[in-house]
Amino acid sequence: MADRPFNVLFLCTGNSARSILAESLLNGRGGGRLVGYSAGSQPKGRVHPIALDLLRDMKLPAAGVRSKSWSEFAAPGAPVMDAVITVCDNAAGEACPVWPGHPLSAHWGIADPAAVEGSATEQRAAFRKAFDELDSRIARLVGLPIGSSDRDELLARLRTIGRSEASDIVT
Repeated sequence: MADRPFNVLFLCTGNSARSILAESLLNGRGGGRLVGYSAGSQPKGRVHPIALDLLRDMKLPAAGVRSKSWSEFAAPGAPVMDAVITVCDNAAGEACPVWPGHPLSAHWGIADPAAVEGSATEQRAAFRKAFDELDSRIARLVGLPIGSSDRDELLARLRTIGRSEASDIVT
């Protein structure tokens, strides 16, 4: 793995909000050492416009993000994933494809901002809350000693990050 970045696939059912935010956050904060991807079990086919606006506002990579099926990453020739992280409870309970390379798997449950009904202000606040929770967790992921941790230790740390509340995380 030393000859390539540590690849992380973020999964959600629709791949329109949380997993997209996580992908962009990791690509913006990973310094090339970690690379984020995202996909969904039942992709919506479009990225939620509030997610795109938020990524642009936060000056994170938004060009080229798209809603896509997780089958793209189980196909021959796909990037090899080192970790697969579900960010929604539905995706965590679904039967996933068999991933090439047997990546680590963890669950980081984040409330779905796209499900929030209400004013535009309330919807944007829900997206910002999801963003902040993901940003805190990704900061911890980026800080992990990936190259010097054994597989079991790294898996335990990924899962601990998933159980953390945003208020518990100090970066």
